[in-house]
Amino acid sequence: MTILEICCYSVECAALAEREGADRIELCSAPKEGGLTPSVGVLREARKRITIPVHPIVRPRGGDFCYSESEFSAMLEDIRFIRELGFPGLVTGVLNEDGGVDTARMRQIMQAAQGMAVTFHRAFDMCANPVEAFDVLGELGVARILTSGQQATAEKGISLIVELNARSGVPIIMAGAGVRAANLEHFLDAGVREVHSSAGQYSPSPMRYRNTGLSMSSDASADEYSRYGVDGKAVATMKALIVGRP
Repeated sequence: MTILEICCYSVECAALAEREGADRIELCSAPKEGGLTPSVGVLREARKRITIPVHPIVRPRGGDFCYSESEFSAMLEDIRFIRELGFPGLVTGVLNEDGGVDTARMRQIMQAAQGMAVTFHRAFDMCANPVEAFDVLGELGVARILTSGQQATAEKGISLIVELNARSGVPIIMAGAGVRAANLEHFLDAGVREVHSSAGQYSPSPMRYRNTGLSMSSDASADEYSRYGVDGKAVATMKALIVGRP
């Protein structure tokens, strides 16, 4: 049966996704940055409250995936801490200046994460040669690759997803970016073994007082009084579609 992974930006969202049938959680912070490493408090709380597998992301900042020495050192420390907390896996990725997998640094990551399932995230979609990257990650022992098939959405990139999925089977190819109940059958029909979705929606802040003339964001047009979180009904619908397959 296809695995349903839900990307969550809080422990509350992770608990909701679990109740509605998610098989695994990718735990992140900073949705507008595409997902950054969660705080220590969030990580500890997730270990207490969530019973399905939780894989925290290890990403120190937004932007590209070519990191400075200090950024990479912090990533290794985060990985060691996540491992010590007992998480079964994590999500990360490192590239070199030429758009290839940084094999030397990924070896250090695999060593720091020893015993954990490592997912190489959508840094894969920024690789210059995805087939070569797939082979390198397989040799490194990476468990799975989260990819949109190097397109803006996984639906648009389905041809590459199918091509990679038909290779050795390791790493597992997990389709993500724009995966929703409305197009889930497309991926199930293609034989994709794992799908990744935020199943998200924006909800209004409970704050009654609002200073609408001031923004805390670098994007002055951003709505500071809306919050991104998991839509439990969307998770339940996706899970029902998966379970209902013949």
